[in-house]
Amino acid sequence: MSSLEHLLEHNRHWAENMVSSDAEYFSRLAKQQAPDYLWIGCSDSRVPANQIVDLAPGEVFVHRNVANLVVHSDLNCLSVLHYAIEALRVKHVLVVGHYGCGGVKAALHGLRLGLVDNWLRHVQDVRDMHRERLIGIDDDTARANRLCELNVMEQVVNVCSTTTVRDAWARGQEVTVHGWCYSLENGLVTDLGISVNRERDIEPAYLAALEKRGV
Repeated sequence: MSSLEHLLEHNRHWAENMVSSDAEYFSRLAKQQAPDYLWIGCSDSRVPANQIVDLAPGEVFVHRNVANLVVHSDLNCLSVLHYAIEALRVKHVLVVGHYGCGGVKAALHGLRLGLVDNWLRHVQDVRDMHRERLIGIDDDTARANRLCELNVMEQVVNVCSTTTVRDAWARGQEVTVHGWCYSLENGLVTDLGISVNRERDIEPAYLAALEKRGV
């Protein structure tokens, strides 16, 4: 069995460095978490939530899965969303996709990868829903990136349609759901222009975002 001692050594150095720069860092962090943000992103190892927005541990509650999907039968995601809103009282839910997403590319081209194909069927549904928009894009990379954006927009709508978010809005709790896309090439986040903070604005915000992104 391969040893992971090098990772444990990295951990020891990291912990020592954190304490040397801030003696109270871990004791303060252990007392509570009170993030304003829930990040729903892709499992891709190149998309670290805290680092992208330059926030410290404890400031972002995170859920990640392949292709940053919000599926109404996924109790894992729904439980994270519920805890974030009901217990942590986050004010912002960020659905963050990324350009060059392998899961989105596989869904776009109908590639067979194994068990994950069943999960990516949800992205294929987005592909099929927007088929006419995607067919009009000749460049394959641009087409895949556009599907990344469309997928984020659809997941924003899915978040807004959950009972957790709708109940929060009904009782006057401040929760805004946003759609972003991250670039692996330059490290920058693109705001897709869809932010929703009340139920009646879901469709208008979605349609406005489609128009803004030229889709």
